[in-house]
Amino acid sequence: MRAETIDRTRRRLIGAAAALLAAGPAASGPGPAPEEAQTPAHAEDEAPTFGTIDVDTVDAQRARAVPLRLYWPTQTASDAQVPLVVFSHGIGGSRRGYSYLGRHWAAQGWASLHVQHVGSDSALWRGNPFTVVGRLRDAAQEHEAVDRVKDLRFALDVLTAMPLGAAIDPRRIVVAGHSYGANTALLALGARVARGDRWLQFRDPRFAAGVIISAPPFYGEHDLAAVLSPVSVPTLHVTATQDVIQIPGYHSGAADRIAVFDAVADPRKLLVVYEGGSHSMFTDRGVTGGVALNPQVKTATKELTLAFFRQTFDHDVSALVSWLAQWQGLLAPEAALRLAGSAG
Repeated sequence: MRAETIDRTRRRLIGAAAALLAAGPAASGPGPAPEEAQTPAHAEDEAPTFGTIDVDTVDAQRARAVPLRLYWPTQTASDAQVPLVVFSHGIGGSRRGYSYLGRHWAAQGWASLHVQHVGSDSALWRGNPFTVVGRLRDAAQEHEAVDRVKDLRFALDVLTAMPLGAAIDPRRIVVAGHSYGANTALLALGARVARGDRWLQFRDPRFAAGVIISAPPFYGEHDLAAVLSPVSVPTLHVTATQDVIQIPGYHSGAADRIAVFDAVADPRKLLVVYEGGSHSMFTDRGVTGGVALNPQVKTATKELTLAFFRQTFDHDVSALVSWLAQWQGLLAPEAALRLAGSAG
C-alpha cells in the first residue's frame, strides 16, 4: 500500500522536479503566510542558488495529507550527492515557516525538506477564537505526536522515491525541528515513551544527526533520561535564556531545554544558549526576542548548524571554533564553556 502511494506521488512530482531543474535558481513557491512573516533578505536571498517546490502529498495508509516544501540547491555538480535536512515545524506552523534556515541550507548546498503536520499546523489559529485552547490541547495529544513523526518518515520516503531523490546522500541526512517539532525530531532519532509494559518508539535509522531547537520536555513524561537514552547520533541543541513556552494551559521554562539536552546520553551533543531572546525568535518572525537580537541570532544559528554538520560529517571542528570566536558575545556564559568543551 505504501509503495502504491509513493508511486502515485512520484508521478505527480516528476513534472514539478523537471520544472525546478529547468527554471534554475529563480524557481520559487508562493509567499509565506502572515503568521510566518519573513525576516529581512540576506545575501543568499538576493542571488539565490536554489529553487523551491511545494508538493501536496497524501499518506493513503493514514488518509492524512502531508504538505511539503523542498528547498533544493541548483548549483551543484550533476554527479554530486546532496546532503539533506528534514524539518518539523512547531505548533501552529506550516511548510512555509523557518524559511531562513531552508533558504540558507539550500544556498550552501544542503537540500531542506520542510514538512507540514496537518493536525498541529497553522489551521489551529483559524476559526472560532473561543475554541482555540481546545484545538491547541488536541494538537498536543499522543495521537498527533505519533502522526507527526510518521509524517517525517513518509516525507523522506516520498523524496527518496522521486527523481531528485537519487541525488540525496544517504549518509548525510539530518532531522531538525523547533519546539513541538524538536520533540518530533527526537522521536525520529529514537526517543521513546512508556505505555504500560511496552515502549512506543519510532526511530528512523536514515537520520544520522539532529538539530534540536527549543525542545520542550515530552508531554506527560517524567523520566527524561529513559525517554532520551536511545538517541545515539550527534545532536545540536539550541535555546535562549528567555526561551519560555507560554500557551493557554501550558507553560515550559527555559530550564526545560537544558534538561532535554542533559537527558541525551550520547556524548556527541552540543548546547548553545543565547542570552535573552524568546521562544518564537527561532521562527521566521522578525521582531520577537528583540529587534536587534533577532536577526543576529538567526544569522548565528544558520552558521552554527553548518559548522555542526562539518564537525559531524567531516570531523572538522575548525568551523565551530571560528563560530565561537565570532558569536560568543551573544551567548550566555555557561553556553560558551559547554560549546568550547565540545569543540575542542
